[in-house]
Amino acid sequence: MSDFISELEWRGLIHDLTPGVKEHFNQGIVRAYIGFDPTAPSLTIGNYVQIMLLKLLQRAGHQPVVLMGGATGRIGDPSGKDKERDLKSFDVLDHNLAHQVAQVKTLLDFDPASPNHALLVNNLDFYSGMSVVDFLRDVGKYLTVNYMMSKESVKRRIESETGISFTEFSYQLLQGYDAVILRRNQGVTVQMGGSDQYGNITSGVELNRKIDDAKVYAVTTPLLTKADGTKFGKSSTGNIWLDASLTTPYRFFQFWLNADDRDLPKFLRYFSLKSHEEIMALEGDNPQKAKRIFAEEMTRRIHGDAAFENVEAVSKLLFDPKADAETLRSLNAQTLSEVAEEIPSPEVDASLLKAGVNILDLLSVHTDILPSRTEAKKAMQGNAISVNKLRITDLNALISTENLLHGKYIMVENGKKNKFLVSVTP
Repeated sequence: MSDFISELEWRGLIHDLTPGVKEHFNQGIVRAYIGFDPTAPSLTIGNYVQIMLLKLLQRAGHQPVVLMGGATGRIGDPSGKDKERDLKSFDVLDHNLAHQVAQVKTLLDFDPASPNHALLVNNLDFYSGMSVVDFLRDVGKYLTVNYMMSKESVKRRIESETGISFTEFSYQLLQGYDAVILRRNQGVTVQMGGSDQYGNITSGVELNRKIDDAKVYAVTTPLLTKADGTKFGKSSTGNIWLDASLTTPYRFFQFWLNADDRDLPKFLRYFSLKSHEEIMALEGDNPQKAKRIFAEEMTRRIHGDAAFENVEAVSKLLFDPKADAETLRSLNAQTLSEVAEEIPSPEVDASLLKAGVNILDLLSVHTDILPSRTEAKKAMQGNAISVNKLRITDLNALISTENLLHGKYIMVENGKKNKFLVSVTP
């Protein structure tokens, strides 16, 4: 069993520790948990900071517990929010929760044969049979309003123009009581999370002490921000999701590959599963080479080897000047759909191709690849136009269903840099 806290220290993953937690981890296998509210359709790489904490915990020989917020997700956490959250329907939350559970099960070891296999709990089970009177008597009685108002997340909202509802004000009671129930039922003695959760987490420490005279501990990580000051987990196009249907593996790979060089040491320490020595070596290596190695590690871990091979195929098609017609024909439909996400993809009706359409009309009338037939003609006369990686010089050439790749796509290029993937609609 390795020293979990020392591992977090060299990785820069510690923001707060309650007294005695390091000694507690040295006494044997510890069960520690992190909660995830299902307010989004998928986990993001922002959530993955906490998944990494659980993964490192498990690798150190301890037992991770994933608490899904089936109940707390219905309330709304005020932490880090300037205004009240919009409450989502139970159906949406249940759908999100089921999907996030499936994601988590691919990221941690849940094999019962492992002595420290991960456990999964839903806090809706704690409260579904509990009345509001029971909750106020058994939980609310133990924390004063003064104590609850001292929490930074609550103070900030009380001082804001919008204020805070009783619903979100009570959130820390639920999260705190989660820690009580998990200690009682699962033997969990440590709660972990981001530093913005420290107030909620210490409420759990306090409730355990006051209700059961029990000692539990807390560990929080710094909030991860990028060198340019923007929020981690975002790109120019929005959230970076762990779901391939929301963020393609190619875009996921590109997010890491295009990261600011200044962020690389932090990203390696937070997310790489390589050894301390390997990470130190990468930090001293050529940044672009190190980012490519790291991007591959992350893409393979989150999306799998086959997805990474697709990423390489997309990259070759888009950027390798040696990519030819054979390269294009070797790509499957899923890979081409990812290509369509990355380059302009004008649509044409399938009926247009059944009889065949003149290449000049395809370029300028039925798509906006070129602004006019005159411009299209000039481009062809300049040997600039390729269809499916084959140069087209015949101004009377017809493009038909025979040119379709996987019955849906035609790749058109105007010169070396202007690439289009024409998509056929029924």
